[in-house]
Amino acid sequence: MTETHLAVFKGRKIRKTIHNDEWWFVVEDVVLALIDSTDPKQYIQRMKRRDPELAKGWVQFVHTLLVDTSGGSQRMICANTEGIFRIIQSIPSPKAEPFKRWLAKVGYERVQEIENPELAQERMKQLYEQKGYPRDWIDKRLRGIAIRQNLTDEWKERGIDTESDYAILTAEISKATFGITPSEYKE
Repeated sequence: MTETHLAVFKGRKIRKTIHNDEWWFVVEDVVLALIDSTDPKQYIQRMKRRDPELAKGWVQFVHTLLVDTSGGSQRMICANTEGIFRIIQSIPSPKAEPFKRWLAKVGYERVQEIENPELAQERMKQLYEQKGYPRDWIDKRLRGIAIRQNLTDEWKERGIDTESDYAILTAEISKATFGITPSEYKE
C-alpha cells in the first residue's frame, strides 16, 4: 500500500510518498521551492544538461511513482532523500544554500564520527532526547543495540545470514527489553 503525505518546505508544500519503506519526494515541488522560475520541468532539463554527473545518475535515484494530487492520483517524477540532496547540490540558488551548508555540516560530523565512534552514540542520545524519549528508555535502547550487535556478530560467525533470522532476533530482543516487538510498535 502506498501512503502519501505533504511536507512543508520553506513554506512550500512538497508532495511525498512512501515507496519501498522510504520517503520519495516530487522532484518538481522541491525544485520549484528553490528556484525563482515558474517552470520547474524546463529548469530540471537545463540542470541535467549543466551537470552531466547528475544526468548520468538520474535513473538510479529518480522514479515515476503514483502520488496523490488535488486532481487525484497521478504518476510523478520522485526522488528519495539521497536523490533530493543530490538535486539540491546542483541548484545554484540562494534558496538552496542553507541546505548545501547543512549537508556540508552533516558530512563533516559523519567524518568526525568515523574518527571517533563515540560521537555517533552521543548524537543518537541527543536525537532521542529531542524527540522526547525518557532517559531510561534511551539507555535501554542503546543497550539493546549493543546486545543485538554482539549477537548478530556471533550469528555471522556461526553461519546464520538470512534476513528472517535477524528479524526474529530483533523481535526477541525488543520484546525482552521493551515488552513489545517492532511490528507491534509500528501498529
